[in-house]
Amino acid sequence: MEYMQAPASSSQGNILCCTCGVPIAPNPANMCVACLRTQVDISEGIPKQVTVHFCKQCERYLQPPATWVQCALESRELLALCLKKLKSSMSKVRLIDAGFLWTEPHSKRIKMKLTIQKEVMNGAILQQVFVVEFVIQSQMCDDCHRVEAKDFWKAVVQVRQKVTFIEVDEGIDFYYGSKQHAQKMVDFLQCTVPCRSKASQRLISHDIHSNTYNYKSTFSMEIVPVCKDNVVCLSPRLAQSLGNMGQVCVCIRVTSTIHLIDPRTLQIAEVDGNTYWRNPFNGLFNPSQLEEFIVMDTDIIRDQKLGAGAGMRSNKHTLAEVWVQKTSEMNTSQQYHCRTFLGHLLNIGDLVLGFDFANSNINDEYLNKMNPHHVPDVVLIKKSYDRSRRVKRRNWKLQEMARDREGMDTDDERQYQDFLEDLEEDEALRKNVNIFRDASKIPVESDTDDDGAPRVSLAEMLEELSLTDATGGEGADMMTD
Repeated sequence: MEYMQAPASSSQGNILCCTCGVPIAPNPANMCVACLRTQVDISEGIPKQVTVHFCKQCERYLQPPATWVQCALESRELLALCLKKLKSSMSKVRLIDAGFLWTEPHSKRIKMKLTIQKEVMNGAILQQVFVVEFVIQSQMCDDCHRVEAKDFWKAVVQVRQKVTFIEVDEGIDFYYGSKQHAQKMVDFLQCTVPCRSKASQRLISHDIHSNTYNYKSTFSMEIVPVCKDNVVCLSPRLAQSLGNMGQVCVCIRVTSTIHLIDPRTLQIAEVDGNTYWRNPFNGLFNPSQLEEFIVMDTDIIRDQKLGAGAGMRSNKHTLAEVWVQKTSEMNTSQQYHCRTFLGHLLNIGDLVLGFDFANSNINDEYLNKMNPHHVPDVVLIKKSYDRSRRVKRRNWKLQEMARDREGMDTDDERQYQDFLEDLEEDEALRKNVNIFRDASKIPVESDTDDDGAPRVSLAEMLEELSLTDATGGEGADMMTD
């Protein structure tokens, strides 16, 4: 029988630290870690306290040399910004780990724990953990300086709409701190409404050494002077190009194009901005000139034949012949006959709003050249409902900023109610509007109060955000015993 001897196991011996004599594993420095740290400080040259500038107005931090960035507390962006402050002093060490230490949010201090490594004394690798404190100092950024200056701006967008009824330009000016922001506003308007723009700039200052220029830019935006429910008279050339439709049309909607309908034939057409400025036309009446009529008789036109080259017809409206009488002339026998696109809404006895051509003095280039037999006596625009009933029955609302309501008789309030009624009547208009259910109103269904006025369905309403928590009180303490 043979005996096999196991190989001798080799074990690394210990040596004594050359400074304190403690047994340690051999290393290139022949010193223990404690003695190495007393001899060498690898964090030397790295500042233990650094200043960070913070703008209280916009809550941004300064990233040298002149960039202001938005950073949340203990975020990756703030960690990167703080490490860039130490980048130049940490070129000779290796960063292993970095993280935040908790501090009071109002202490204006940010503490960061760093772990670094460095090769010392004959190739020995030493690792050290230390804390760097960042002191937050308040400094207003350039953008906030300009805002505080009140009158400072680099670009202005002048939005104008020429109102032909009173011969003035109505509009508003938007001031911006940069030309790029103003250009975004111009692009938004061009995608929303038919308009045309002009741009100009004025030299404010010029640095000949750095060859830099400082300009103030101005964008002039002119919106077409045609609004919803306006009656317009097209030029013969434009009416022919739109499918031989009648010259007298009604504007039923304004988006990026002008949507027109011929009340005599139900032909519809869209006029974009470029087409409008080549063949401009204006509204013939002010919306305040709408008169109230009562429907005396109505007759639906079933088969309407259009001529050659006619354009598209509306499928949402019904053509009808109606006889109407002004509510202000009920003591007379004067009645008016006209065609309307509201045949699907009107019944005998209904009230309707329209424009009276027969008793109006209109100064329009194209209307004055038309054959008088082709000019209607009355153009009906929309059905009239009892506003007080609609307000009482309306169980929805819009989110709006706090404002002082002076009463229902002011012009601003009337225009706001008109806008709410337009939302109820036009489903396409409210598809991009957030409508919230009004919990303070309890809808009451009654056959006597139902006058056929359009409503917003419950499926289109959103629930308003409520801050009522689980304890049942609004804003109450969430902690329970």
